[in-house]
Amino acid sequence: MPDSLPSQDSVIHARGLTKRFAAFTAVDGVDFDVAPGEAFGFLGPNGAGKTSTMRMIGAVSPVTAGTLTVFGLEPAHDGAQIRSRLGVVPQADTLDNELSVLENLLIYGRYFGLSWGESRRRAVELLDFVQLTERSADRVEPLSGGMKRRLVIARALINEPSLLLLDEPTTGLDPQARHLLWDRLYRLKQRGVTLCLTTHYMDEAEQLCDRLVVMDKARIVAEGSPRQLIERYVTREVLELRFNHGEGEAYGEGESAGDGADLDGQLEGLAERIEHLPDRLLVYTHDGDATAAAAFERGLRPASVLVRRSSLEDVFLRLTGRSLVE
Repeated sequence: MPDSLPSQDSVIHARGLTKRFAAFTAVDGVDFDVAPGEAFGFLGPNGAGKTSTMRMIGAVSPVTAGTLTVFGLEPAHDGAQIRSRLGVVPQADTLDNELSVLENLLIYGRYFGLSWGESRRRAVELLDFVQLTERSADRVEPLSGGMKRRLVIARALINEPSLLLLDEPTTGLDPQARHLLWDRLYRLKQRGVTLCLTTHYMDEAEQLCDRLVVMDKARIVAEGSPRQLIERYVTREVLELRFNHGEGEAYGEGESAGDGADLDGQLEGLAERIEHLPDRLLVYTHDGDATAAAAFERGLRPASVLVRRSSLEDVFLRLTGRSLVE
């Protein structure tokens, strides 16, 4: 990992951070720092330890072992002070369905000791920010999923936090709602709010995160910016070769040797790595068009050819595997 910030310069500083539930280790000795004003992400499959880490940062789940400071404070001793400076967007939309959109914000503001007048002033501004002004008098229950998520974000901002924790903020939303939320979060970052989020959406991590860690089986397996991770773990491009039904079966499944020796020598020396899927080959190369042309010259005849830019998803699957995690 790269050199980290001194703990006093980090909004969040963790060393050997561990969380256990009886004999089960949910977070196993992780190290990371979050700098002021950056968007930092935890990327990983279900059960990797992302939410457990966020709950410790939010001072609602005690640290089992290791060091954790938030704003230079220790959650075990300064939990209330830390929580007063946080905004939290949980996975579930924990809104009061019996209250109106505006009332949900007003009541939440009172939890932070705001006067009714100040709560209303901030609520009106926040509803405009998340584009819900016209629904302010409506009850929450009939709102769409995207509207509810925007309202949860508005609620998390009522205390004007300097750190916003977002646990899978766009899960279950349609593309339009996701992009609108991304725009709101980007604007918050421009205002100097530090963002710390978990996600298993690769495009979300690429869009929002300045830096991220990839977690797998309770540990951090990689750290860097999205671009750094792509450059470090995969090639610049991926050549996808698809075959008609039955033709790809001859090529087997699983990952081949790193030198690309495969297909009776037809791709030998052309790729840094080849991954076999049931219907296609993923050929990792720095020049997809040249590799495709060379493969044709050697007699390979796939049903379709696609050259694409390598993505964070390629990194994620290489580091965590393609097996489903329950």
